[in-house]
Amino acid sequence: MVLPMSRATRLVPELPLLRRQVAAADDDEPEPAVPAHFLCPISLELMKDPVTAPTGITYDRDSLEGWLARGRATCPVTGAPVRLGDLVPNHATRRMIQDWCVANQAERVPTPKVPVADADAAEVLAAVSAAARRGDAAACGAVAARARALGKESDRNRRCLAAAGASKRLSSAFQDLAGEPVDGASVSAALGKILAALTVFFPLDEDSRRCIASPASLKTLVSVLAHGDLAARASAAVVLRELASSADRPTVEAISRTPGACAALVGLARSPVSPQATKAALVTVYYLVSGSDRAAARFAELGAAHVVAELLVDADKGTSEKALAVLDGVLCVDAGLQSARAHALVVPVLVKKMFRVSDMATEFAVSALWRLCRTSDAGAAACRADALRVGAFQKLLLLLQVGCGGLTKDRASELLKLLNGARGSVECIETADFKGLKRPF
Repeated sequence: MVLPMSRATRLVPELPLLRRQVAAADDDEPEPAVPAHFLCPISLELMKDPVTAPTGITYDRDSLEGWLARGRATCPVTGAPVRLGDLVPNHATRRMIQDWCVANQAERVPTPKVPVADADAAEVLAAVSAAARRGDAAACGAVAARARALGKESDRNRRCLAAAGASKRLSSAFQDLAGEPVDGASVSAALGKILAALTVFFPLDEDSRRCIASPASLKTLVSVLAHGDLAARASAAVVLRELASSADRPTVEAISRTPGACAALVGLARSPVSPQATKAALVTVYYLVSGSDRAAARFAELGAAHVVAELLVDADKGTSEKALAVLDGVLCVDAGLQSARAHALVVPVLVKKMFRVSDMATEFAVSALWRLCRTSDAGAAACRADALRVGAFQKLLLLLQVGCGGLTKDRASELLKLLNGARGSVECIETADFKGLKRPF
């Protein structure tokens, strides 16, 4: 039987509509309800690693350990005393949860790894110390890598290893191996693994900082920073940042006086190995130049102003703030001023970063520009002319209108007075970007 044309044409568009309606009906099916005994009493979410307290109540491990870490040494349900070491894995409940997830086509809960016990943590760290005392670099590096892997598995493992003295043991191991020649592949690899493990257990305590800040350790740390593989250099930069940011002035001075330290930090900023390493190097440089004019002059001689200016062109927020802080610190000495004024990109990039990154970046940019323009010599006059060409006058006016306080307001006002005297002889560029400017790279 042949259908009439009008009826056949009506069936064609109805078929996809029918399929869409069936699919919509499938999507509207309610999700299966999670059994109440599979939910953690603290988070009210499906438990991934159920553990049972001495009170008989089962919780998710992360939730209960977080509860105990906040100083609440009681069972959340019953109020009875509970200690971290009293928790027992509930394997039966975990298997029931996994079976339920498979039966209901839910995301399967993976089998959790067994957390590190106090005795296991002590054994691993003792092995690190023993291998370092024997001078067995390969064994020491292998055990340090295991400690790092265990610490990164969970916060509970990290806290357990930290309580067992991980930072002190690793720092002592690094100090013990510091006298060995870093040129050897096994020693270099072991030192890199020790430093990588040490980054997991920040912040360093006083004893750990003392070990890393010893002359032999600093010399070896700088050697790894300059000549190690990419991962080792990144770890060395992070450890050096931790040391510089939490140490006293004599330690910061000792870092700056370590042969090759300044050159290695500038080299890491010039040829980055990772964003984390670059930021760590910039923070370390900031602390060094803030603590000593001699260190600031040394960084200026190494071309830190040029490196930072080129780094700022496409830097993200965190890198920009740290790089501007470094540049402002280097400009505190005459060598830094001369070096920065000789680079065509310094003034434009400072003006560009105003209002584009953050309040902190704007403060450092205004301070650095003020240092470049405040004197009456020819170099400062050239900087004032460059600043006017790229729109610094308009940005400073806007900054004062929007509002800024303290030292930034004073320096912005002084900069406006300095730039106003040169406005008649300079044609300003309306935009504050790099259009029409010749980059040196």
